[in-house]
Amino acid sequence: MLDIKFIRENPEKVKEGCQKKGVKIDIDELLEVDRKRGEALRALEDMRAQKNAANKEIQRAESQKEKDKIILKMRELDGNSDRLDEKFRELDGEFNELMFLVPNIPSEDTPIGRDEKDNKEVEKWGVLPKFKFEVKNHIQLGEDLDLIDFKAGTKTAGFRGYYLKNEGAIIHFALILYAFNKIREKGFTPFVPPTLLREFALIGSGHFPAGREEVYQIGNPGQLEGGENTKESLFLAGTSEPSLLAFHADKTLDEKDLPIKMCGLSQCYRSEAGSYGKDTKGLYRLHEFMKVEQVVICRDDIKESNKWLEEMRKISQEILKDLKLPHRVIQICTGDMGAGKYKMYDIETWMPSRQAYGETHSDSNLTDWQTRRLNIRYRQKSGEIRFPYALNNTVIASPRILIAILENYQQEDGSVKIPDVLVPFVGKNEIRKKD
Repeated sequence: MLDIKFIRENPEKVKEGCQKKGVKIDIDELLEVDRKRGEALRALEDMRAQKNAANKEIQRAESQKEKDKIILKMRELDGNSDRLDEKFRELDGEFNELMFLVPNIPSEDTPIGRDEKDNKEVEKWGVLPKFKFEVKNHIQLGEDLDLIDFKAGTKTAGFRGYYLKNEGAIIHFALILYAFNKIREKGFTPFVPPTLLREFALIGSGHFPAGREEVYQIGNPGQLEGGENTKESLFLAGTSEPSLLAFHADKTLDEKDLPIKMCGLSQCYRSEAGSYGKDTKGLYRLHEFMKVEQVVICRDDIKESNKWLEEMRKISQEILKDLKLPHRVIQICTGDMGAGKYKMYDIETWMPSRQAYGETHSDSNLTDWQTRRLNIRYRQKSGEIRFPYALNNTVIASPRILIAILENYQQEDGSVKIPDVLVPFVGKNEIRKKD
């Protein structure tokens, strides 16, 4: 979330940010609730001060009659205090609900636009393959080479279900392991984080409230130690970003320990509620997949955080270059980026059957928008307490990346070559049709 002090001092700038991102929230209403909340808090604090003073008067009272008079006064104060406390809690709840909806202010160099059509290509790498034969899509290749079974997957798991088989499963894990080793060698601390999350982690990362429909909620979250059913809601993570960030929730870090560099390997779950009718076949848009994610928490310095944004993008591109997959980098426009994003890139990899690039990576700088929500702070050398900046990036996500590998590496005889860097993991350099 944004600093309320910043919103008070820059209401027009915040309104402009909302307009650029297409976020509908009444900033004037927020400021009015903030004003009333402040008045209620001051009244409540004044009431508490009166009650403390009355307690001291009782201790000094010399007669029971005098004490009874003060006690009567305290009862009246208690009644007023309860009403004020209820009013404050009501306003505080309304205030927080509105604050959680306020988007981050996009960077000045972020393209202004409404949707993906207004995104800007900033870099392109690799030569697009030219085939002298009719190109097969990854679905046909997967079926011909017995690598993927969508029919059985749908029967077992429902819409968008799939099985990876044989070399399909092996390459999937080879990619994950290769990327995990790569990011670990870059100095990122490896994690296998929880994929069952409490609500605060998703509110803190900004996936709630706006993206709630994209997250699966567990219907039977389990039992407490005593055997009674827990009433707390649990959710399936769509990325390890929320759990990696929540690892530091409510902590005060030391500046000398920054930046904190984490990478998480996890299964991911997404309802894809907003993607009705899009990419209904194949591996592009799935309900469950596996991903290696990286998160950086650094000092609250725009230059430093943007340096990490570029560094994280380079790591993902390094992996794609290792795999010799043509790709391009897109800077995301204001209307296509999430509410919490300050600056954002997507990396899109060439997918021959689509005759287009498809998104495979996402790299974002969210400044202190998440750390404020999660109460992650750090102490500067001077002793001042600040909120650090947080960034996240996709290292690899599979099986979507298998689309690009199978299609770019297909051969005229129906076989598929295996990228050189994965051969040691797979144990062969090509996949041929089973006899």
